[in-house]
Amino acid sequence: MAEVVGVRFKEVGKIYYFAPGETQLVPGDMVIVETARGVECGQIATGNKQVDDSEIVHPLKDIIRKATDADIKKMEQNRELEKKAYDIALRKIADHGLEMKLVNVEYTFDGSKILFYFTADGRVDFRALVKDLASVFKTRIELRQIGVRDEAKMLGGLGVCGKQFCCSSFLGEFQPVSIKMAKEQGLSLSPVKISGTCGRLMCCLKYEQEAYTDLLRNTPKTGAIVKTPQGRGTVVEVSLLTGTLKVKMDNTPPEAAPQSFKVKEVRLVRDGSIRIDKKELEELKGLE
Repeated sequence: MAEVVGVRFKEVGKIYYFAPGETQLVPGDMVIVETARGVECGQIATGNKQVDDSEIVHPLKDIIRKATDADIKKMEQNRELEKKAYDIALRKIADHGLEMKLVNVEYTFDGSKILFYFTADGRVDFRALVKDLASVFKTRIELRQIGVRDEAKMLGGLGVCGKQFCCSSFLGEFQPVSIKMAKEQGLSLSPVKISGTCGRLMCCLKYEQEAYTDLLRNTPKTGAIVKTPQGRGTVVEVSLLTGTLKVKMDNTPPEAAPQSFKVKEVRLVRDGSIRIDKKELEELKGLE
């Protein structure tokens, strides 16, 4: 076991563990730490606590000190410098005729490096741009190509639900989301209905997946053969949340409407399966 504190460097970002030493810290405290990209100022997300060694990435770095008023002022100055650097970088990208979209600019706390985040459809040769920016800012320059999900997280916005993006409001890390989840939840596989503003599958598909997975264990799937109080039939429609099945009865004419039964009223003879055909998968492949 080791005593750690959790530090976050962005408002909604990943939490990293550091060793607090003799210092007692509480959520909201600002601290100065050394990271892989240099000295940074971060905010305590979780106070002093004991965690198992298996949860720690060694070597565990120490908290250098609590942030002072001068440190906070320096961070504010960096935010102003970032705005100016963004405008300059936009002009330089246009001058070099590069097919890339600048998303954000970050100064490290000590000003030893400036990071420019961008999106692009493919690889971009930005070596000349880096040299040009370095000659302007007289410091280390790093360009990082990010995905559309990361872009949405950085910029923020409102989703189709009318609320702030999950990724920019409370999701510290992205969770894997798949087409299979949408299919299992009985959602329309129209890209417009299951994708977010970023153009990828909505993160919220993950939230209820565990509940749907549990329901699917005890609910016959579409295509299942079941025995009902009215006889044997084939499941043609499933409502997981209400626990209702629509069954096409074997003892009724082909044109007869399916009958509704509760899951507890039927006995499974042979289960069906949830499948995504190759054509659907190919059309939706870019959403994952």
